[in-house]
Amino acid sequence: MRMARTVQRSLEEARCEFDVVSHPHSASSLETARVAGIPAERVAKSVILDDHHGHYLMAVLPASRHLDLTKVRGSGEWQVTRESTLAHLFNDCERGAVPALGESYGLDMVIDPMLTRQKEIYVEAGNHNNLVHLSMDQYLKMVPHAEVCELSQ
Repeated sequence: MRMARTVQRSLEEARCEFDVVSHPHSASSLETARVAGIPAERVAKSVILDDHHGHYLMAVLPASRHLDLTKVRGSGEWQVTRESTLAHLFNDCERGAVPALGESYGLDMVIDPMLTRQKEIYVEAGNHNNLVHLSMDQYLKMVPHAEVCELSQ
């Protein structure tokens, strides 16, 4: 699989210019940056949060950073969603390869400004061997309702 169907459809609908970067299999966004030879601050890491009431939020930050849950809006409510729960949210993706395109999957999103300051971004394609490479303008066109707020430590 080159990329998840939802990712492909979303790129086409937004008429985005992009290319696909293949890399050796990797298990984390930081490892992906390393094996693909890409600066980790340009690789988007998605962390899915839930509020115990069935609401989900995608936090997106550079692979080089760690999510600070206290900085997420309404910080007391959110917890990191269990990996086993993600399969139904991202049913066209390999387990653990969540694209930083939450709006395409019906999720609200928050994005760390450290990521939005990059000129280009690399997003998981829905598998562990490919990244979608976009300019930041093209990426933001795909997530027009995402809130930009400080998320990392």
